[in-house]
Amino acid sequence: MKYMKEVEGKSIHDWRMRRRRKESIWIPGAVIVGGGPSGVAAAACLKQKGIPSLVLERAHCLASMWQLKTYDRMRLHLPKHLCQLPLMPFPSNFPSYPTKHQFVSYLKAYADHFDIKPCFGKTVVSAELDDRIGHWRVKTETQDEYVSKWLIVASGENAEEVVPEVEGMDEFAGPIIHTSSYKSGAMFSGNNVLVVGCGNSGMEVCLDLCEHNARPSLVVRDSVHILPQQMFGRSTFGVSMGLLKWFPINVVDKFLLVMSHIMLGDTARFGLQRPKLGPLQLKNLCGKTPVLDVGTLAHIKSRKIKVCRGIKRLTRHAVEFVDGKIENFDAIILATGYKSNVPLWLKGSDMFCEKDGFPRKPFPNGWKGENGLYAVGFTKRGLLGASIDAIRIAQDIAHSWKKEGYCTLPIP
Repeated sequence: MKYMKEVEGKSIHDWRMRRRRKESIWIPGAVIVGGGPSGVAAAACLKQKGIPSLVLERAHCLASMWQLKTYDRMRLHLPKHLCQLPLMPFPSNFPSYPTKHQFVSYLKAYADHFDIKPCFGKTVVSAELDDRIGHWRVKTETQDEYVSKWLIVASGENAEEVVPEVEGMDEFAGPIIHTSSYKSGAMFSGNNVLVVGCGNSGMEVCLDLCEHNARPSLVVRDSVHILPQQMFGRSTFGVSMGLLKWFPINVVDKFLLVMSHIMLGDTARFGLQRPKLGPLQLKNLCGKTPVLDVGTLAHIKSRKIKVCRGIKRLTRHAVEFVDGKIENFDAIILATGYKSNVPLWLKGSDMFCEKDGFPRKPFPNGWKGENGLYAVGFTKRGLLGASIDAIRIAQDIAHSWKKEGYCTLPIP
C-alpha cells in the first residue's frame, strides 16, 4: 500500500512537471527576432515567395522604437522613396519626408497588407543551433521554445540605449534623460538644457528646445560632418548616390564638402570641426552618419544654441567641461545613441561581433551567416539597407525551400 502511494505520488509529480515544462513549438518557416521595420520587411518578402514565418517582438506593439522611443517632431531624414519597404511604396499623398506618425501608419498598413501578425511580449533570451537536428532553438522569457531551420536576427542596431558614465551623475539635481524618453521641448521651456551628443538626434532635439523657448547647449566632443539636407532641390543623399555611379567616392566627398561650405559656411567657426576623412568615406569605414541640417545650424550661428566641449564632471546644479568652463544647467538630455543587444542572446555563433553586436562581415555581405542564420537591418544604412537585406534573405531561403521540397503558401 505504501509502495502504491509512492508510485501514485511520483506519477502526479511527473504530470505536474510536464505541465510546467512547455513543449517545443516547431515553426515550418523562419523565426524572425524583432518586429520593427526590418523584421516586418523580411516576413513580407518571405510571404511573397510563399514561405511562412513567425515574428517575435519583445514589446507589445509593432515598431516599438518608432512608437515609444522617438520624439514628437521626428521625421524621416531621407526622402520617402529611399525609405519604403519592399513590395509596397508609401502613399502618394505623404510628404517627401514623412512624420513619425505617418511612418508608423505606413508600417501598420504594410503589416496588414501582408497579413503579418507578430507575437508581442516575447523577449528572446537565447537562440542556439541544435547540432543534432540542424535547427535553431529560440527561447523567450515566457519559457516558450521555438524550433526552426532558419533564424533571422532583426532586433536592430538600436535595441538598447547607450548611457555614458559621467562623474557626478548621481549628484546632479535636475533630470537626466536619454532621447528615448524625450518627447517635446515644452516641458523644458525657460530652462538651461545641456544636450550631450551631436548626431542627427542631438541636433534636432536642440532645435526643438529652441522652438519651445528653452536655452540649449550642445556638447560636441568629436569632429562632425554637417551637410545640407537638400541640394539643387533634391536630397543630398540622392545626389550623392547619383554621383557615385559616375565618380569615385573621394571625388564625390570633395564635391559634398565644397557645396556644404557654400551653403552652410565654415562650421569650424562655430566649434563644429569637420573630420579629415570625407562624409561618405567615413560612413563606409566607421558607420558614422553625417548630420543633415534641418535648421539647427542657423541657431548655432546666432548663438541661441551654445557649443560646448566634452564634460569633465557634474555637480549639483552645474557642469564642468574639459576646457575648464563651468555652467549651470536645469536638465541634461543624452543624445548618445543606441547599441545592438545580439551578443546577449545569440549563442554559439561567430557571425556577430561580441564588441558591437554587428555582423563581422561589412555591408553588403553581412546579411548571411551559417546554418540558416541571417541578419536584417544591421547595415548602418537605414531602411534602404534593411530592404536590401530582406530581399536577399528571402531569395536565399526560397532556394533552400524549393530544393528541399517544402510546400509553399498560396500568395494572396
